[in-house]
Amino acid sequence: MEIIRATKTAHQAGAYYVRIQAMARKHQIPLDVEFDEHDTPETKYIVIVDDYLPIATCRLYAIDDKKVMLGRVVVLPEYRNKGIGTFVVNEAEKWAKELGFHTAVVESRDNKMPFYEKMGYVADYSKKIVGETFTCFRMEKKL
Repeated sequence: MEIIRATKTAHQAGAYYVRIQAMARKHQIPLDVEFDEHDTPETKYIVIVDDYLPIATCRLYAIDDKKVMLGRVVVLPEYRNKGIGTFVVNEAEKWAKELGFHTAVVESRDNKMPFYEKMGYVADYSKKIVGETFTCFRMEKKL
């Protein structure tokens, strides 16, 4: 497997591919909902590639000068339960730390919170987010 810090359009297309295959199709999420104002040419993505195929991704962007938002963490279904989700989040955290961020923030779907808790994220149950597609909770971790 190869880790790509996707800052080029071609590599970002890999992140978009994974998100369309694993989220938009599975949950019938319209493209204008799955791709929002944070998906820009300047946005950073981690893309995991197996041979030539993008199989996992994580998006990261600054909230402020100390906090970074990690999101759109997606692994293709046939690659799940193999530690790849943890791997892609760890790579995003590593990059965020190199960029000078001190805290990683995620907005986790309620059923995915145990995944993030295992990696040291702490939920703020007062920060419930009811979106168009999922109910999420804000979680944070010191980097």
